[in-house]
Amino acid sequence: MDKKIRVTVWNEFRHEIKHEKVKAVYPNGLHTVIGEGLLAAGDFEVQYAWLDKDAEHGLSEEVLSNTDVLIWWGHCAHGEVKDEIVDRVQKHIQQGMGLIVLHSGHFSKIFKRMMGTTCSLKWREAAEKERIWTVESAHPIAQGLPEHFELPHTEMYGERFDIPTPKDVVFITWYEGGEVFRSGVTFERGYGRIFYFAPGHETFPIYYDENIRKVIANAARWAAPRIRKEITCPSVQALEEIKSK
Repeated sequence: MDKKIRVTVWNEFRHEIKHEKVKAVYPNGLHTVIGEGLLAAGDFEVQYAWLDKDAEHGLSEEVLSNTDVLIWWGHCAHGEVKDEIVDRVQKHIQQGMGLIVLHSGHFSKIFKRMMGTTCSLKWREAAEKERIWTVESAHPIAQGLPEHFELPHTEMYGERFDIPTPKDVVFITWYEGGEVFRSGVTFERGYGRIFYFAPGHETFPIYYDENIRKVIANAARWAAPRIRKEITCPSVQALEEIKSK
């Protein structure tokens, strides 16, 4: 049997505790629902971490060393994530660990660090319809997805999305209010792969949707390490004799 992909789902886990409307949708936290979708796929091992889990936000060196793909959901407490933990996560991504950033995680410290931009965008909360178009159907993240699918109620994220030019734009979203958005994009940093996926507002049951779960599972398979290797800057000896001195 092939070895399962080890996923750590990280969540602030603040909204679900403080707001009854969010708790009603995700009573045990967004992270557990995201994890349940992965476990149902069958080829993942899942563990959970959150902002207040411990002094290291559940992201110790040991945890990250045993994580193939880190999934990140954050919203109201980006600034509370310690910079030394961001440094640690960045190092593991550059050495090959995959990163999937969901929804409002676009403003997380780790995503802005990996992008090198503001990652700002337009937004609107109007519970409007979202139509997600699969624009790269041959991409592994799009495997098994229809040409388009819809979410009946969502938060709008609109362009301009201040990110570097993605390696791939896999999904583009149209919103009922008229905006469009690059809602599923990939990047590579060092040996690591990164996928940003926009759907997932905390007051809507988006992570129960089967198409959304398929995207996240596909993305975790795609982002799983091809190699785990430290990036160094060595001084090396010449392989051949240098005669031009």
